[in-house]
Amino acid sequence: MSTTVVLYIEDNPDNMLLVERLLIARGCQMLKAINGSTGIELALAHNPQIILLDINLPDIDGYEVARRLRDTPQTATIPIVAVTANALKGDAEKAIAAGCDGYVSKPINLRDLWNAMLQFIEAPST
Repeated sequence: MSTTVVLYIEDNPDNMLLVERLLIARGCQMLKAINGSTGIELALAHNPQIILLDINLPDIDGYEVARRLRDTPQTATIPIVAVTANALKGDAEKAIAAGCDGYVSKPINLRDLWNAMLQFIEAPST
């Protein structure tokens, strides 16, 4: 079985490190982008199995990133899970409407994040 490639688009280094530790421990390969533009470039270059997407990014917000990924045939079917501090009523629906397939609120609960990912990917064998 091949290694699951996960793209995480996140500008907070603490969150990036936390998720990186989870993914490495679970046998995944992680691609990292600190802004939306780089995230889109990495998605096109590497075709990950799943994308974890922060909504509050420094260049273009995660909603726009999701829309652009959905509008590009090469990335249109890659599952996207929003991982965001936007946890008010309606924020999950807004992320889904922008093209995200799942939603996990911050602060990140690693079990919740992993379970959200497992809805879209098969657990790597370690």
